[in-house]
Amino acid sequence: MQKYVLHNPHLEGETFLWEAGSVGVMLSHGYTATTAEVRLFAKRLHEKGYSVAGPLLAGHGSRPEDLNRVTWQDWVASGEKVYEQLKSRCEYIFLGGESMGGLVALTLASRHPEVRGVMLYAPAIKLTISTADKFKLYLGSSFMPFAKREAMDASDKWQGYDPELPTKGIVQLLRFQDAVIKMLPNVSQPMLVFQGRKDKMVDASAGDIILRGVQSTIKEHHWMEGSSHPILLDDELDAVTDLSLNFMELVPA
Repeated sequence: MQKYVLHNPHLEGETFLWEAGSVGVMLSHGYTATTAEVRLFAKRLHEKGYSVAGPLLAGHGSRPEDLNRVTWQDWVASGEKVYEQLKSRCEYIFLGGESMGGLVALTLASRHPEVRGVMLYAPAIKLTISTADKFKLYLGSSFMPFAKREAMDASDKWQGYDPELPTKGIVQLLRFQDAVIKMLPNVSQPMLVFQGRKDKMVDASAGDIILRGVQSTIKEHHWMEGSSHPILLDDELDAVTDLSLNFMELVPA
């Protein structure tokens, strides 16, 4: 039996809040990951004068079995707490998220109309998983607590649970997707979506699902041809950063 470990335990993955200017950006990480997934991007934004924060979502960064004990509402609560901390320090805030973190960002945007804009990086609103496999997860998660994961792209920069996936947590992610789809009509902030052409985890239709569902009048959708799922750790981070900065600078005050 393989030992469950935190991949790249030497990386920093805790909750962070780096103060700078009056504009804040909160970045949420994806399923099984930690804030290490968003820190490279966060440092670039901070160097440009943005105050940047990243919550370590409930059940992450500790032991894999902890993800089988939390709900998607717990992940949102983790984000809500850090959002309120950043809000108390900033004039206005942009929300961003990688993969499942994009669902956290969309949920908070639906609750907080004062949010200035939303930036999504490989948003996990729909996964490349068959209906049959979803059914197996719903039925089997109670007696099969872990499932095998594929090798993680950008694994030298990524921190999270490896080598197996907590299955009850995956069921919560699937429920989170359904909940967020219902929330999309309540989201009207400017929207920026990135997807990696080489992403094998998130369905190619994910960006369109979000952009069709929200009420935003300002929408941008960028395909990164050389990127896989962890866009904020991939080789096109320079271009992603430039496009994100341009989006935030052009959003009307």
